[in-house]
Amino acid sequence: MSSNEPPLGNALIGQSGGPTCVINQSLVGVIETCVGSDRVKNVYGALHGIQGVLEDNLIDLGRESKETLEAVAKTPCAALRSVRMKPTREQCEEALRAFQKNDIRYFFYVGGNDSAETAHILNEVAVAQNYDVRLFHVPKTIDNDLRVTDHCPGYGSAAKFVASAFMGDNQDNRSLNGIKIDVVMGRHAGWLTAASLLAREHEDDGPHLIYVPERAFDLDRFIGDVEDMHSKHGRCLVAVSEGIHGPNGELIVPSKEVDSHGNAQLSGSGALGDFLAAEIKTRLGSKLRVRADTFGYLQRSFAGYYSEVDAQEAREVGRRAARAATTGEVQHGSVYIARHDDAGKYRASFELTELKNVAKETRDMEEGFLRGDNDIDPSFLDYVRPLVGDLCSAARLSDFPR
Repeated sequence: MSSNEPPLGNALIGQSGGPTCVINQSLVGVIETCVGSDRVKNVYGALHGIQGVLEDNLIDLGRESKETLEAVAKTPCAALRSVRMKPTREQCEEALRAFQKNDIRYFFYVGGNDSAETAHILNEVAVAQNYDVRLFHVPKTIDNDLRVTDHCPGYGSAAKFVASAFMGDNQDNRSLNGIKIDVVMGRHAGWLTAASLLAREHEDDGPHLIYVPERAFDLDRFIGDVEDMHSKHGRCLVAVSEGIHGPNGELIVPSKEVDSHGNAQLSGSGALGDFLAAEIKTRLGSKLRVRADTFGYLQRSFAGYYSEVDAQEAREVGRRAARAATTGEVQHGSVYIARHDDAGKYRASFELTELKNVAKETRDMEEGFLRGDNDIDPSFLDYVRPLVGDLCSAARLSDFPR
């Protein structure tokens, strides 16, 4: 990541992968910084990410007013539209030709680890062809599974949604009793499902059981866990990651649909929740009140409900990437968030790492955050609370038996 004199030319921004509530904060952070740079002539947006680059489907972002940009920043999901496309090396060479045609000297790709991999390949192609273009990955993912960074923009807001949803579902479950299963996004890592731990305010609050992909899932043991909790509390609320799998690594409910990256499609179906609910009724009794919900895409797109910390940090990672590129600090890279403890108060700084350190691979939850096969350690709360911000509280009548 050696530095040199930044070139004079145009900047291009794309968004890729699953959207978040704050992804447009990062977009606007890049735009405003590039517009203010004397090294950038025009700022363009590629509609549908790398697909838009290949199809020359670009729009002029420099024409947008500050008022419009600020309104877009607070709007969930990808303003430039997104894409799930894993380009081949040949397509990356074609994209570089599009850069040359449009005098693109700065490219910012807002996305997850697959987007970092695309930026990494583009950088290798540009270096091989001796074309001076600054390639930067701007991180986002509600899955919170990017390497190097302490946490990912988008995660705090989705975690806030999950925590609040479980608070409400816990009250619903307590009102009518029964067994309730909530399926949360998380293909390989349980970070988002673990945020349900924030819903526990009282000793008997749910979720009473939490299952994440970092632990092999055993159906027989699951049924026993549910039976135990139902006997103890007269009810049971369960948090389950969509990516739970057996000891052999196979999904509990396999999906036949895959995207261009080879990832199984998990969030568009209630199959896992329905399967687990049916197994509980079959094994523990058909008269039990058993329900299942799949939170699905609402977790990443619930308008007007986001973490203020998440929004601020998402804006700053965009600014940081654009500053690094246009000042010549580095030629390529990815922004990551470092956590600091200032006399017990959370603080974040925004640093740079090489694209290869973030590309392709994902990060699981740390072992210390896991408690057995069906729970999350309370130490996780110190990690997640600063990212989520203020949450509502569930009150109880003072003279009421549990």
